Amino acid sequence: MAAEPVQKVLFEHDGVFIHPRSDEDAIEQDLLSGSLRIVDKDGDIAVEFRPLEDAVDPSNMLCAGKDSSSVMAWAQCSGSQYQQLSETQHSYETEWDMVNAVSFRRKPCASRDGALNHGHERSRWAFTFCLSDLRSVTVKEEGWTFLLFELKESCTALPALHFHQGGSREFLDGLRRFALLSEATDDDTCLLVSCHNRALCQSFENLLDDNSFGLVHQKFRKDPYVTTLGGFSKVTNYIFDAFRGTEEQHQRPPEEVADLLGEVIQGLEINQQEEPGFEVITRIDLGARPQVTRAEPLSVEDWTQHQDPEGRMTRVPQLKKVIFKGGLSHAVRRDAWKFLLGYFPWNSSQDERKTLLRLKTDEYFRMKLQWKSISDEQERRNSRLRDYRSLIEKDVNRTDRTNRFYEGIDNPGLVLLNDILMTYCMYDFDLGYVQGMSDLLSPILYVMENEVDAFWCFVSFMDQMHQNFEEQMQGMKTQLIQLGALLRLLDLSFWNYLESQDSGYLYFCFRWLLIRFKRELSFQDVLRLWEVMWTGLPCHNFHLLVCCAILDSEKQKIMEENYGFNEILKHINELSMKLDVEDILQKAEGIGLQMRSCKDLPDSVSSILGFEADVRGSDPMDSGSAPAPRASPRRPDTCSDLHGHLRETTSHAVAFMS
Repeated sequence: MAAEPVQKVLFEHDGVFIHPRSDEDAIEQDLLSGSLRIVDKDGDIAVEFRPLEDAVDPSNMLCAGKDSSSVMAWAQCSGSQYQQLSETQHSYETEWDMVNAVSFRRKPCASRDGALNHGHERSRWAFTFCLSDLRSVTVKEEGWTFLLFELKESCTALPALHFHQGGSREFLDGLRRFALLSEATDDDTCLLVSCHNRALCQSFENLLDDNSFGLVHQKFRKDPYVTTLGGFSKVTNYIFDAFRGTEEQHQRPPEEVADLLGEVIQGLEINQQEEPGFEVITRIDLGARPQVTRAEPLSVEDWTQHQDPEGRMTRVPQLKKVIFKGGLSHAVRRDAWKFLLGYFPWNSSQDERKTLLRLKTDEYFRMKLQWKSISDEQERRNSRLRDYRSLIEKDVNRTDRTNRFYEGIDNPGLVLLNDILMTYCMYDFDLGYVQGMSDLLSPILYVMENEVDAFWCFVSFMDQMHQNFEEQMQGMKTQLIQLGALLRLLDLSFWNYLESQDSGYLYFCFRWLLIRFKRELSFQDVLRLWEVMWTGLPCHNFHLLVCCAILDSEKQKIMEENYGFNEILKHINELSMKLDVEDILQKAEGIGLQMRSCKDLPDSVSSILGFEADVRGSDPMDSGSAPAPRASPRRPDTCSDLHGHLRETTSHAVAFMS
């Protein structure tokens, strides 16, 4: 006999109702209560609805309309007609919430001909379907939430499931573990379902762990209408499947990879063939790459020489140049980072900074008191705050635990890390906490060794990184496009090789860009890299040149060893903690100077790096200040505006021919 399929319940929620009658008056419908499940049947994910055997006879249920100010009791009469029996505000134990949802209880009522049979009729309303057969889920509101399912190849309409007592959001979250739900362009209530295979079903929650790619945004998973990051789950799980080296991945056609990336990174131009209307640029000779050298870190003595008697910083352009070339000695970092991050103005006096610190200290602790003083009962009713707290606690407990500053149990550094991140949720509640932000705070708190200073420096850093963590991830999309343009110009043959191996989309650089190489370099090297980048020298988007420098160092091995898609991903991932920051900075600066000296530099690349046409060929480091950025279009206010801006930026030089 064949073995029974192994079934595992992945999600279950009771108290889901079907309204069997289809009368136009929705207030007067019968109710059939049941249990909704998501189950794993030998690897196949399915959705099941089963009426409860002990469910109350729907003809004996109390129902109320969403607009009524009191509870209306209804009973069925002969001829399938309804008769209003009574209106009461106190005869039944009911519980209303602010959107007029009501809990239901049994009410005695005489039976009628044609009443639902507890066996046959209940089984008639049971249904099950494979998730791979689901085309869409429509989310409607009617005082409560109800869901409508549309299957891909079925003429039978499934009954709507009504969540009178909540739970629809949790159910949709359960679906997102195994499928991508994306909002339809013409109907914001319709979620289109794109189901990926079992290899893509690995949880996205641990993708920031070592040897992995990506992040998770807790509120994306909680919001049934936002699914951008679920797409990156598909990409990163696809990468993990590639690491396992399955035959399916080796033979995955390029157009399928393009469809996958195009689906999850809206606005990212993915061109598999030359498209009309694009400027075709032949191979450009960048000339010889200048040799540059690094210097010693700025000492305490050098730092103090740049202060006047009142504590104002002097010769700031020269000071930034010194910091860019050599970084800072650790004894200087606590003071210098406050200026580099914009917490302290460069032209502020010592007394002005003391006044600012008093104000900022008061503001910080007022925000901290807001979440510290919330009662358990309040937090029970604030799901977003609970989610932020839970994710922060989880991330803090695994952030830089090998660093002495954060190691051990009940470490005070971990307490400060937690408190600062929770307070940031009060500072920017719309963004709240996103996985990966603890990586950005950890080095700052390590350097500051002060809760207030660390918080405001972190705020300044997040002002720069904010778009990386926003719902639409516009910052990440823009950077991937820009990095591709730089690589095409830097080495067309290497770029063509990457594209031939389905690696031209550069999603293996996602973690580099997201948290500024925090997981790629040693802790001390991260400190050096960040302070160098915060100077703003020698051009805009210097971190993209850092990416170019790393890839430029690895291209020979990748091409000589004829690495394919899987091997490239594995090789890049294994570079973590094997990179030397000084070598990278030296090469990145040289690449920047090489591009600046190019007379035929495409406008798109010049715009990315902020080069002015009238200063090309000159070294901005000679004056000690960053080049003035060329005029750029206004910052887009909408996603559509931004997508148009990205297309405009890339349309100048997205196709290079040898």
